[in-house]
Amino acid sequence: MFSITVRDHLMIAHSFRGEVFGPAQRLHGATFLVDATFRREQLDEDNIVVDIGLATKELGTVVGELNYRNLDDEPEFAGVNTSTEFLAKVVADRLAERIHQGALGEGARGLSNLTVTLHESHIAWASYERDL
Repeated sequence: MFSITVRDHLMIAHSFRGEVFGPAQRLHGATFLVDATFRREQLDEDNIVVDIGLATKELGTVVGELNYRNLDDEPEFAGVNTSTEFLAKVVADRLAERIHQGALGEGARGLSNLTVTLHESHIAWASYERDL
């Protein structure tokens, strides 16, 4: 299996509901490093997994839709605990949609898998992996 990973960052504000979250129930900020790993069994005809420039651009577009937002104010997240795990899935699903729409080029249609990892810090992170 071949893979490439591109990276961006995301800054949001949000709060959580539930005693398990302790002080994070109050509005707080979070900054994440966001890694998107694209995988395929065989390299394409250009001997690449996917165009790194396009992958970087599309990750930036997806992250940009969330960046510098208070997620508590976003209608699509109303009543949802926007945990790190949940946000990794949101980013992965949005990237997958862009792949299926052709935004990463025709060669990206051969991708088999995508993993998005949000790093909360140097000691904690969460990932979501999905087939394409």
